[in-house]
Amino acid sequence: MRLLDKVVVITGAAQGIGFATAQRMLTEGARVVLADRSAVALAEAVTAIRVGVVLPASMTLADRLLTALVDVTERATLDAMVRETDRCWGRIDVLVNNAGITADARLSTMTADQFDRVVAVNLKGVWQCTQAVLASLLAQAGGVILNASSVVALTGNFGQSNYAAAKAGVIAMTKTWARELGPKGIRCNAVCPGLIDTPMLATIPPAVLEKLLERIPLHRLGRADEVAGVYAFLASNDASYLNGAVIEVSGGIHL
Repeated sequence: MRLLDKVVVITGAAQGIGFATAQRMLTEGARVVLADRSAVALAEAVTAIRVGVVLPASMTLADRLLTALVDVTERATLDAMVRETDRCWGRIDVLVNNAGITADARLSTMTADQFDRVVAVNLKGVWQCTQAVLASLLAQAGGVILNASSVVALTGNFGQSNYAAAKAGVIAMTKTWARELGPKGIRCNAVCPGLIDTPMLATIPPAVLEKLLERIPLHRLGRADEVAGVYAFLASNDASYLNGAVIEVSGGIHL
């Protein structure tokens, strides 16, 4: 168990990659804070974890799992999450900034509201959540920050001016924080998923998705657990010399 007793906070944890990451971190021995803005989705995620995650007899989910109702655009909810985590477990070791949304439209039709909402969650939310947990990481002179970017940050994408810009900004913040926080024992890395089989893909028309699949050498969508495995590696001491890295998990879509 590479993450035994590490305290891991995951935003957007109730479904998709965030949920798969929570499951993987638990199996690696971590204590996990499931953070999401939907109380219903959080309850469903906890039920699914109880059914699907098998822990050693010496461990119980009651001592391994917390839920936190948070909106990454609302600092007060993040501060409350940090206080509750500190009350229960006294520390935070790993932050996975996974929460994200889309609101796609061409440049000619995208509204200011669409642009602002995506940037508020996908970029400012990452900054705000990291700032909220930073004191805990600094207090123990160590920790890991993992940021969800995207392959579209590297290439752009039709109809995603807001999303691509926000995810590119995440990479820039990741590299900046790697410089600022590395000397303090805190590593910061970014993961760029490609086409992963999650609810977010539901907005892509089937014909468009089929054409995208033709560009992937592996000829399939990625699985959420495959991204989760990368997060687990980056959170562990196996990645102790990785800092400021941007890791693409895309099946080679850009080859």
